[in-house]
Amino acid sequence: MSPTTSARPNRLRRAAIAASLGLAAMTSLSACGVAPWQVSASGVPSASDASAAPSATPAPQATITPIVNDLATGTAQHLLQAGDIALTVNYFSTLSMDKWQASANKPVSFNMIGVLGSDQGQRIYLSRVSLSPAVTDRDGKALAAPATLSDQATVAPGYFIKSPYSYSETFVLPPVDPAATEITLQFTFELLLQTTPTSSDYSKQTATDTITVAIAK
Repeated sequence: MSPTTSARPNRLRRAAIAASLGLAAMTSLSACGVAPWQVSASGVPSASDASAAPSATPAPQATITPIVNDLATGTAQHLLQAGDIALTVNYFSTLSMDKWQASANKPVSFNMIGVLGSDQGQRIYLSRVSLSPAVTDRDGKALAAPATLSDQATVAPGYFIKSPYSYSETFVLPPVDPAATEITLQFTFELLLQTTPTSSDYSKQTATDTITVAIAK
């Protein structure tokens, strides 16, 4: 047999083996890569596939609405300013907070005293005080509220409230809606300040204040 004839089959066998190895390598690489339907036209894995994995949904957090009660400790002292007049007002109730129920008559008491920042001897009078209640439920919805309560001075020009003299009053709130959770009390103090120590002329000043009291259940 000539050398040319015997060499040809050997070359054919080597070519067949090389082709088989190349096919095996391609099969191995395709098994480890990204599936064709997950690859975009540019050859990059699609974003839609990356977002396909389910994400954990955070559990909703319970909303806790704090209950406001300015009289929780029994009393509340507020400092107010009306022009040159500084007022100190103390609020309290003779009815304990656990009995401030919707069906009860609820007394709210207060006393006040005034001083002047630049005192030249003028007098301070309270001509009128009014209390406007607002009632809400646990969702903050407004409910029917009692009528405004007031005290109009029965002496002219008003009640003398300059330190060391003070003014005291008690307003009684009637029963309210059973769904009520708090009552907001807005106070309006109408004051008269003597223009000079010997004058019969007065300037009017107004101070407002608010306290909130919880309804006991």
